[in-house]
Amino acid sequence: MARPGYRFALFATVLAVVVVMLGAYTRLTHAGLGCPDWPGCYGFLGVPMSELKQTLAEARFPEAPVEVAKGWYEMVHRYFAGALGLVILGLAVQALRRRGEPGQPLKLPLFLLALVCLQAAFGMWTVTLKLWPQVVTAHLLGGFATLSLLFLLTLRLSGRAALMPHLSARLRSLAALALLLVVGQVALGGWVSSNYAAVACVDLPTCHGEWWPAMDFANGFHLTQHIGPNYLGGQLDSDARTAIHMSHRLGALLLTLVLLLLAWRLRANGLPRLAGLLLLALALQIGLGISNVVFHLPLLVAVAHNLGGAMLLLTLVLINYRVRSAVALASKATVAQAGLAPLPGK
Repeated sequence: MARPGYRFALFATVLAVVVVMLGAYTRLTHAGLGCPDWPGCYGFLGVPMSELKQTLAEARFPEAPVEVAKGWYEMVHRYFAGALGLVILGLAVQALRRRGEPGQPLKLPLFLLALVCLQAAFGMWTVTLKLWPQVVTAHLLGGFATLSLLFLLTLRLSGRAALMPHLSARLRSLAALALLLVVGQVALGGWVSSNYAAVACVDLPTCHGEWWPAMDFANGFHLTQHIGPNYLGGQLDSDARTAIHMSHRLGALLLTLVLLLLAWRLRANGLPRLAGLLLLALALQIGLGISNVVFHLPLLVAVAHNLGGAMLLLTLVLINYRVRSAVALASKATVAQAGLAPLPGK
């Protein structure tokens, strides 16, 4: 039976999906600097629309001429992100009020509140540091982390956990490894996007007609890049971007092999639905990734690829939650059957 706050947490999770999607759209339309200041836009609460306001805006920021469409892409993302922050604040307040109730998570909602405050800071630094790749990637990871933890909170408040006593510790370890690899692949994807390396290779399965093209890993993964230049459009040369792109491809290959093994192990352990869900999310993400290369990064496909990454991550969160919950419940059942402790609710 669902606990109080379940629907509120589910709403927050859906809202976080929208925020992630809007963030991807803003980044892919090169609107990350659509408003050169934060939290407003050219000193206004919204995008300056009148001729007078636009004249004033360009006087304030002469190096950033007003582009209304890009400004609105950025501000709509900020409005939704702000709304999500207020919802997470509500979840934290609710958790504090109900902290004495059985099964009410407290640390997770409070951590989410701290995380969304940090995300707001990263949103500001994204603008003030002019799309510095390290900050942009960290901001993306923070968004995915917020979404994942909200989904985990929703699962914990759902009150659903099946008792499956025959799951092995190896399956649990494999699921945890797969989750870590998905997080790593998301980070690589963020690095590809923030360095504008998505179209560094425009052919498949080779790159520039070669299996191992010229690549500059030292500059491609130089994490102490100078802060100061405007990184809109990227600052790296072709070989460095190729290194980033190929790393993402190789990471995708490794992740695919691990996820296929996990799907097989899930099915063998009596979890065919989770295995099927995992295979569906993986196939969708692979198809979108290939489409990005073949069709030269069409906007809607690129946004869908970001959303697909989020769905794959949530699938791994679900799998880890189910596997760990099942193992924990099985351990309690074993102890109870041995006469050492009663089953919950008995």
